[in-house]
Amino acid sequence: MPGLVEEIPLAFPCLGETLIGMLHQPAAPASVGVVVVVGGPQYRAGSHRQFILLARALAAQGAAVLRFDCRGMGDSDGTFAGFELIEPDIAAAVDALMARIPSLRHVILWGLCDAVLAIAEHARRDPRIAGVVLLNPWVRSESGLAKAQLKHYYLARLLQPDFFRKVLRGEFNPFESGRALLANLARAFGSRGSGASAAGSGVAANSLAEQLVNELRRFKGRILLILSGRDLTAKEFEDAARASAAWRALLAEARVTRRELAAADHTFSRATWRDQVAAWTWEWVEEAAP
Repeated sequence: MPGLVEEIPLAFPCLGETLIGMLHQPAAPASVGVVVVVGGPQYRAGSHRQFILLARALAAQGAAVLRFDCRGMGDSDGTFAGFELIEPDIAAAVDALMARIPSLRHVILWGLCDAVLAIAEHARRDPRIAGVVLLNPWVRSESGLAKAQLKHYYLARLLQPDFFRKVLRGEFNPFESGRALLANLARAFGSRGSGASAAGSGVAANSLAEQLVNELRRFKGRILLILSGRDLTAKEFEDAARASAAWRALLAEARVTRRELAAADHTFSRATWRDQVAAWTWEWVEEAAP
């Protein structure tokens, strides 16, 4: 039977600014806390209220959950620094959660997409972090995205019945599609070392993937990786991981658990997908932070 949960607004400092969050506090003293980290231009509710519903589900099982707005997002003060620079925001949130719930023995960091890099950075610095939950990690590069599109979109598209119906109806423009395909081929194979981050700045191809794995290898806690089967961000990550010896070694470690929802999109927008993610998270939390 789910326990009673109190939802308490919190305000806490971060580098001279005030961050706003919502604490989901179970009735009984909690031994494990979960900090839900928001990535790029998004706030603490999450797409389709995903973070709200996740927090309520975990808190009903007995975890204390804090979801919050980074600087410059939602109700928080300041200017958004970019997904690569939100580690101080995570540190402030962990401090606020620990101060509010002194019974905590472990903290889990949970995040989607471009939140995962800052999560990994903070996790390896903070001994209070017992584990991290990473969903569809963002490792975007120009060539990586183009290759993922070629491999996972164009080939799959040729097998879809609606593609052939479109051709038969005369709605398919081969010249336009051909130009798009050639452009993707050029990005995939003609621009080595000229990837792009989410912020649009030029970085080496797969540099985000290597930066992420280097942080996670220095973190000694448990890792839960959840991937969507119908998401180019997840497919680009999988391709980058397969091409990296460091990633292959990390994913083979016993402390890493991997789950995949074959039919799910990037934000797990259906209730059944969202509920499965919450169930996997709680099942893993009980093992990672007993």
